Amino acid sequence: MDRTQLLSDQDEVQAVESCPAASYTDQDLADDGASAPPADLMPVVPGYENLGPNVIPPSNFGPAGPPYPQAPTNDPARHFDIPAVTEELAQEAFINYVTSKCCYSSKPAKEMIFTDLHSLNTYRYRLETFTESRTTQWASEPYNGQVVDGFNGVAPPPWSIPVPVAALFQDCKKAVRVPNTSTVKGCHSCLTLGRSACRSCVNSGRAHCGACNGTGRIHNGKRCRSCQGSGIMRCSACGGVGSLTCTTCKGKGKLLCFIKLKIAWKNNVYMVVIDKRSGFPVELLNDISGEILRTDMAPMVYPVVGFPDSSVNSASENAVREHQAQFSTSCRILQQKQTIELIPITRVHYTWNEKTHIYFVYGVQHKIYTKDYPAKCCCCSIL
Repeated sequence: MDRTQLLSDQDEVQAVESCPAASYTDQDLADDGASAPPADLMPVVPGYENLGPNVIPPSNFGPAGPPYPQAPTNDPARHFDIPAVTEELAQEAFINYVTSKCCYSSKPAKEMIFTDLHSLNTYRYRLETFTESRTTQWASEPYNGQVVDGFNGVAPPPWSIPVPVAALFQDCKKAVRVPNTSTVKGCHSCLTLGRSACRSCVNSGRAHCGACNGTGRIHNGKRCRSCQGSGIMRCSACGGVGSLTCTTCKGKGKLLCFIKLKIAWKNNVYMVVIDKRSGFPVELLNDISGEILRTDMAPMVYPVVGFPDSSVNSASENAVREHQAQFSTSCRILQQKQTIELIPITRVHYTWNEKTHIYFVYGVQHKIYTKDYPAKCCCCSIL
């Protein structure tokens, strides 16, 4: 089915559940409406014989061939070096850091003597693969005279139903009703009565008095005023009727049953920081922004080639292959984006009181990391 035909069928799709772009969980995808009758009571719909939580493989995987096209020529030669920060900036950032610590003396930061400032080019590679997966299941809602289309034609295959994407690279979920699958069934929960027995009074309409615990007497031996000494009161749950409105069919006695197509969009991220083994803990870079050197976005990106640091090329090659193998047969890959960032890190060597120490200035925010500040009280053992 081509794209023109898909779009022409879009008006037939009825949305039954949707959400704005957001993180999702299995709970988010749970049914909010009435539960459907057991599967063995439902008709068999051609093309939907195996309903359930397992994702449906995409109906088309594109042309056969290598996992990605032939890579383009190498990037033009570029210099991706960031010079070390100046001594003035390094000391200013260090002083600001020290003054923010209540138990640090500012003397080392103000009196230190620089011995070396070494710039470390640290790259962060990130591949985002935006996928769409689909599952189907029977669902239902109380029947209020809605249109029943189960006999109007053949139900379209799951992957031929057009569902627009809310936003790229953002987790989201939607659920739509599959056309030509709806039918009316008697409610299985109440056996078409519209009401179900009250569990509190077991359909009797009466319950033990809570004030006297069903004895008719209170603690001082006097007759209970709440039940007038009978120990029995009208059931508060059902109002003495003995039954409650069925929560499945909302009292209608009938359900409109249909196949629900659930769509989940997920942004799958592969990220790696090229560690220079400098002693700097790279996990501190998770919330640090850097200078973006390159961004590629396409339905299928090429692995990076010709980057000055071969570790970045290898990381990109591994990421593209891994995501292609992981998602191409179970999901539909809609878009990919890869980014290379340069995060400035400068290792500073200094002396104070004739001893050598080290600290790092990192990120465009000029944050500080050190584990051996020479003048702090004993209570500040964790930085």
